[in-house]
Amino acid sequence: MTVETLKTDVVVVGAGNAAMCAAISAKENGADVLVLEKAPEEEKGGNSTFTAGAIRFAYDGIEDLKEIMPDLTPEEIENTDFGTYSETEFFEDMIRVTNYQTNPELSAILTGKSFETMKWMRSHNVRFVPIYGRQAFKVDGKFKFWGGLTVEANGGGPGLVDSLHEEAKRMDIDVLFNAMATELIHDDHGVHGLMFKHNGVTKKIEAKAVILATGGFQSNSEMRTKYLGPNWDVAKVRGTRFNTGDGIKMALDIGAMPYGNWSGAHAVGWDKNAPEFGDLAVGDGFQKHSYPFGVMVNADGKRFVDEGADFRNYTYAKYGKVILEQPGQLAWQIFDQKVTHLLRDEYRIRQVTKVTANTLEELAEKLEGVDPEGFLKEIEAYNKAVNTDIPFNPNVKDGRNTEGLEIPKTNWANTLDEPPYEAYATTCGITFTFGGLRINDKAEVQDVLLESIPGLYAAGELLGGVFYFNYPGGTGLMMGSVYGKIAGESAAKFIEK
Repeated sequence: MTVETLKTDVVVVGAGNAAMCAAISAKENGADVLVLEKAPEEEKGGNSTFTAGAIRFAYDGIEDLKEIMPDLTPEEIENTDFGTYSETEFFEDMIRVTNYQTNPELSAILTGKSFETMKWMRSHNVRFVPIYGRQAFKVDGKFKFWGGLTVEANGGGPGLVDSLHEEAKRMDIDVLFNAMATELIHDDHGVHGLMFKHNGVTKKIEAKAVILATGGFQSNSEMRTKYLGPNWDVAKVRGTRFNTGDGIKMALDIGAMPYGNWSGAHAVGWDKNAPEFGDLAVGDGFQKHSYPFGVMVNADGKRFVDEGADFRNYTYAKYGKVILEQPGQLAWQIFDQKVTHLLRDEYRIRQVTKVTANTLEELAEKLEGVDPEGFLKEIEAYNKAVNTDIPFNPNVKDGRNTEGLEIPKTNWANTLDEPPYEAYATTCGITFTFGGLRINDKAEVQDVLLESIPGLYAAGELLGGVFYFNYPGGTGLMMGSVYGKIAGESAAKFIEK
C-alpha cells in the first residue's frame, strides 16, 4: 500500500496553547512547521479552549502590566490596586501547593521565564485583560486582586486559541485538522517524523523534529482508572474529549521516561449533572468555586474539608479528588443570604443543579442523596462553632474561624441562618492529569537512561514533574506557553545542526 508522505522541518502534535506557542516559536526561529490537530476545526485547541483563560506570571507592578496590557485605561489604573507578584512568590507558591514535590529546575524555568513569555505572546498579537470578574473585590473603593492572579486572555480560552491560530496563519504555519498522530518514526539516531491518520487515511510525515503537545490522558477512562485509581472512571471531564494520552503513549513506546505525579490530577468541584465531556457553549460554567464562603457536605450530611483553608485558587484544583472520595461521589455547597451576592457567575447559569429553601429543615429534604438528620445535626454544630467576634472579610484571609470542630473552617466562616438558603450539587470534574513525560531545560524528551531522545520535544499538560497533588490557578496555561516557546526554539536550533 502506498502511503502519502509529507515533509517538513518541525511537526507539532496538538493545536492548543502549548502547541501553537511551540509552532510560532519554531517558525520565528527559521523552521518550516506543520501542526497536526486531532479534532475537527470547530473543536480545535484541546483543553486550552475550555479554560477561562486565567494566566499566572510574575510582575513587579503596574509598569510591567502595562507592557502586557497596553490597552489599560487611566480609569482602570486609578481604580485598581494591581499589587506585585514576584518570581520568588510565584516559585514559593509552586513549592508550597505541590507539597515540595515539584521539580525545582522545571519550576524555576516556569516562574523565571513567565513575564518574558507573556511579553512574547503579546508581541504575537495575543491580548490580555485584567481578570476583574473572578479574581477581584473592591477594598476601600479600589479593586484588589488576590492569590497572585491578575490577568486573563481576552475572550478566555477560546479567545486565546483563536489569537494563536490567527497568528500562525499570518506566519504561514499550516494546521491539518482531523489529523491523529499514531506512531513516532524513530531509530538509534532519534525521531524522524511520525505516522498519522488524516480524515481516516493513514499518512506519513518526515520531519527533522517532533514536538508533542497533546495534553494529558484525562479523557481516557481506562488510563484514568489505571493510574489515578478507583472511581476516576466516573469523573466528569471538564474539557476536550480528544485528550486521550496519545502523545504520552507514543513517546513511552520508544523508551521515553515516565515522570511526575501519575496518580494525581487537577480536578475541581463540577456540576453534578454536567455532561460527560466539556460543553463549549457553557465553557467553564459548570465549575462551582465559591465554596470558601459556604459549607460543603457529603451524602452523610457531614462537612469533609476546610472550605476556608486558603484562597480559592490554591485549593480548587485538589478538592475535586476529595469530592470523588465521598459516598456517591457528590457534595452539596450551601450558602445563605449573607454571601449569595459574592457567588461567581457560574452559579447563575441555566444548566445548574440548584435547590432553595426558607428553612434548614426544608433544605435538608431537598438535598438529593443526603441524609437529612445528619445534615441538620452537622449545621447545628457548625453554627455554634463559628467565631462571630472576628469580622468577615472576603478580600483577605480574615481568620474568621470555627472552634472545636473535627474539621475546622479557618477563614470566612459564617453562620447559616439568613434564608432563603441556596444549595448546589457538585461532583468531580477532572481538568488534566499530572503524570507525563520527563524533559530537560530545553524541553527535550528524556529516555529511561535520562538522555535526550534526539529530535523529540514536549510541552504543555503532557509534561510530568511540575504539578503534584495541586497547582496554583492559572499556572497550566503559563506552563504551556513557557515550555511551548522553549520547545519551538530548541527544535529549530536542533534542525540547524
